[in-house]
Amino acid sequence: MTKKIAVMILHGAGTPNDNFAEEIIEHIRERFKKRIGGQTDDDALVFEPVWWSKIFASEQERLWERVHVDTDLDYQRLRRFTVEFLADAIAYQPASVDDNNYDKVHELLAETLSNLEEKAGRDAPLCVISHSLGSVIASNYFYDLQLKQSNIGTRTWRRIKNTPLENGETLANFYTLGSPMALWSLRFGGFGLPIQVPAPSMDRHYQGVKGEWLNFYDKDDILAYPLKNLNEQYNEVVTADIQVNAGGVFTSWNPLSHQKYDEDYEVIDKMVNGLVRTWHEINS
Repeated sequence: MTKKIAVMILHGAGTPNDNFAEEIIEHIRERFKKRIGGQTDDDALVFEPVWWSKIFASEQERLWERVHVDTDLDYQRLRRFTVEFLADAIAYQPASVDDNNYDKVHELLAETLSNLEEKAGRDAPLCVISHSLGSVIASNYFYDLQLKQSNIGTRTWRRIKNTPLENGETLANFYTLGSPMALWSLRFGGFGLPIQVPAPSMDRHYQGVKGEWLNFYDKDDILAYPLKNLNEQYNEVVTADIQVNAGGVFTSWNPLSHQKYDEDYEVIDKMVNGLVRTWHEINS
């Protein structure tokens, strides 16, 4: 019986529809199947999206309405994007109060990993695909599991069933698309420590899984930055910073490219390469 790979997908800042991951899942599944051929069935990859922004959506909409009362603000589209990005980022920050948003968001990730554990297996290798602010959220979640469990809130702990997958022990591949993680590193001295990819405990479950952390950025995307040069630790852990040209004729040359990574075939093909390699490593 072949092993499955669990794939968790996090969207970026803003509030997409709950079907935000359907297109990228279809592209990945189609290319993966072509590469693997008849060696496996359609459920070799088990996908679970994390629609984390729904936690902030209603309050964010109220904020947008209130700042427009008796005002005539210019640059509406740019303002909307800025409000969504900054509001999500600020609302997500850790707080000392009970029932905080940091814990609520991480509870969703824990719930997602629990769903993946039930569908893919308790020790299935994990691939995380994360866009924009979603990459910061994913990094924080696994950082807490790996390095600082005192950060893990009550809601999140209640969702973790103490299996290798849910404990982050089988994290194999981490893909960050249009990530502002370099900006978040300013919160820490020396730009902080990255999560370990693959997870330090991976060898206990699968020998010889190489794993990778690929960080995709578009030079026209003002929110996305390379990571390897932050410090020695990032340089060692991040496999590669990969510059891409995300978007089409109207978006690839400007900041709107930030929303187009999941449509870029170079990004998708490189992620599929990693998934195919991991599948062969665990099923050899």
